[in-house]
Amino acid sequence: MPLINVIPGDKIPVAPMNVRLPAWRVPGWLLMFWWLARGMFRVTVLAVRYWWLTLPAGLALWVRAEFGGLALAAVVTVVAAGCVGWWRWHPASWLRFGWYPLVARVRALVVYRPRWASVMATCGLATVFGGDRYVPRLLRVRCDRWGDELTVRMLPGQIPDDWGQAAERLAYAFRQHTGQARSTGRPDRVVVRFMRRDPLAGVVAPLPVADTPDLGGLPLGVREDGQPYRLRLAGSHVLIAGATGAGKGSVLWSLIRSLAGGVRSGLVEVWAFDPKGGMELAAGVPLFARFAYDDPDGMAGVLDEAVKRMRLRASRLRGVTRQHVPTVEEPLLVLVIDELAALTAYITDRKVRDRIKESLGLLLSQGRAVGVHVIAALQDPRKDVLPFRDLFPTRIGLRLTEPEQVDMVLGDAARDRGALCDRIPETQPGVGFVVLDGVREPVRVRFAYLTDDDIRSLGRTYRHLDHTPDSTDERKAAA
Repeated sequence: MPLINVIPGDKIPVAPMNVRLPAWRVPGWLLMFWWLARGMFRVTVLAVRYWWLTLPAGLALWVRAEFGGLALAAVVTVVAAGCVGWWRWHPASWLRFGWYPLVARVRALVVYRPRWASVMATCGLATVFGGDRYVPRLLRVRCDRWGDELTVRMLPGQIPDDWGQAAERLAYAFRQHTGQARSTGRPDRVVVRFMRRDPLAGVVAPLPVADTPDLGGLPLGVREDGQPYRLRLAGSHVLIAGATGAGKGSVLWSLIRSLAGGVRSGLVEVWAFDPKGGMELAAGVPLFARFAYDDPDGMAGVLDEAVKRMRLRASRLRGVTRQHVPTVEEPLLVLVIDELAALTAYITDRKVRDRIKESLGLLLSQGRAVGVHVIAALQDPRKDVLPFRDLFPTRIGLRLTEPEQVDMVLGDAARDRGALCDRIPETQPGVGFVVLDGVREPVRVRFAYLTDDDIRSLGRTYRHLDHTPDSTDERKAAA
């Protein structure tokens, strides 16, 4: 054994302690019991989780064992007949409470849950920390005629915009057509909607006209879930942007049609501006209280008149009410401009152009409370063409030519939230995305299409009170 030289003042090294732990022997029968208990617990959890499969299967086995195969066949026949009778008697409730919940459970079991973890990882929505993998939890799947809605509990640090950016990748991963994410009332959850079929593939016929228009929800078309889409005009202005042939006329005429009942009764006045020589709006001249086209100076004068009328109305309503209510004496004034860029950017006369910009700025900033609303359509959404786009609370983006134009029209990050205006095919005019101030998620809509005969019939049926067939505007349009 070697000797250790100890120098005074140094610490004496301490030998390591040898600790012998007692050895525990577990009997084999206890291991077997633990393994069986663990397996039974997993089977119980699965049976409770998928009760909609295990409960009918258990009842079928019990009936078969107690009463025989004929009794089981009779029970199945009665249940099937009851479902068929329910479907024939009230299809809406059968689909809502019977068929679609069953389809949702089957699709969750077959389509989504088996591939959920791998898809989350490949789409960048799962993470690894401390050697452990964390995956967002799929809480619920709901189905309807057109698609699936998945309610997901997000991981800490995720926001709905993260899911909006990954929605298209998720749709392709689960073999769906399109995907869109939206927030819910709870901050830790997000709803992802996948479309199996497109309810907007077909043309939407003109919608019925109400005798008194509901300014809180004008029916204009069909939403992506197949339900009617209603646009709030009260307290708002509407901007419509789209490339040539994107269907801006469908939006304009759908709005005018929804107001036609008020035009006939005198509750609504429509002032139309068509800088393209009246090509788009001339067919509906009988609906308009004023129709300006061709002459930029004349259109500037009509806008000046609208500003004067707005200011007079504001002086009468000041201190009386904060929101105008349309009456026959003071109707709602709606200014419809077919090509806004022709008034704000393409007029060569600088003085006239400045007059128009000044009037539009005043109308957009002060007109909503006193019942003066602007509905404007344009093709070019650049800032120099439309310097006051932020004054439009309601924006509609139809088919656009470039991805950057989507955010120009609908606001920052609108495309990441699902407004893929540049992906709308040319074969679907009238399809677009609507964004409202204060609402994060865009709504996909197809607006109703009116033919020339529909527009002429609308003008004959809902002619403005002060517009006679021999008026100057109509004679000019006819010429």
